Amino acid sequence: MKTLKYLIEFLFIKFFFLIFKIIGYKKASNLGASIGSIVGPLFRSKNLVKKNIQYAFPNLTDDDMQKFIKKMWTNYGRIFSEYMYIQKFRRKELEKYLNINGIKTLEKIKKDGKPVIFISGHFNNFELMAMQLELYGIQLAAVYRPLNNFFLNRTMENLRKNYICKNQIKKGLGGVREIIKAFSKNTSVALMIDQRVTEGEKSLLFNKTTFTTTIPAQLVKKYNCPIVPIYIQRKDNIYFDMTIDDPIYFNEKDDIKYITLQLNAWLEKKILINPEQWIWTHNKWKL
Repeated sequence: MKTLKYLIEFLFIKFFFLIFKIIGYKKASNLGASIGSIVGPLFRSKNLVKKNIQYAFPNLTDDDMQKFIKKMWTNYGRIFSEYMYIQKFRRKELEKYLNINGIKTLEKIKKDGKPVIFISGHFNNFELMAMQLELYGIQLAAVYRPLNNFFLNRTMENLRKNYICKNQIKKGLGGVREIIKAFSKNTSVALMIDQRVTEGEKSLLFNKTTFTTTIPAQLVKKYNCPIVPIYIQRKDNIYFDMTIDDPIYFNEKDDIKYITLQLNAWLEKKILINPEQWIWTHNKWKL
């Protein structure tokens, strides 16, 4: 039964992918926004989304909550449609839609020739971040979580390996070994720190306890390397502003718990810039 459900879901998505590809980037993004605003509230995750938002913004009125959620699903829909234009972003055919700040940081990383940890969260079209790092010449491996839908996952894995970052590391215990291997070969690692991981450390986000990955902190302790945060936000619906922050250095006295908490503080600060542009469907605060 689950296989049939995944197949129908896959065919539905492939149908819209075809339409998005035909009508062009701008129209596809706008159509995706409309689809997201209509279909998104029908998902089972709607109650989880509301609960998560209430954790972060407990004083929202019902009216503001509904506006917040609609904007979030609209953004989801745009991201969904823009997967058909990842290839064009890779080929720089759509580079006018993406502004990058912090190039000097990347220049220094390349010049130093030492691996760093790039961190971010599921902000907006998050796939563009690793792509731009690799395009700039950073030797990079990106950590990803496979989709539950194995039909769709094949499509997404091919898309990621061919156009986003050729070195993909699957999340999990095996992935940790691959990350260490990459680091030993002077390959930087990019990963999201906002998904819930049961093997992580209990830390705080919006003053509420959540399981958080400790991989960045572990790499800092093992290799004494810096962490370079990246943030991307949507501007005027179809434009993006990507910022590479200055590297964060920790000293040998900072333990894993402290480092993880500081990274969550960075994440929270960035979420607050455009809260509707973060993915609120993760069961982040489940203990």
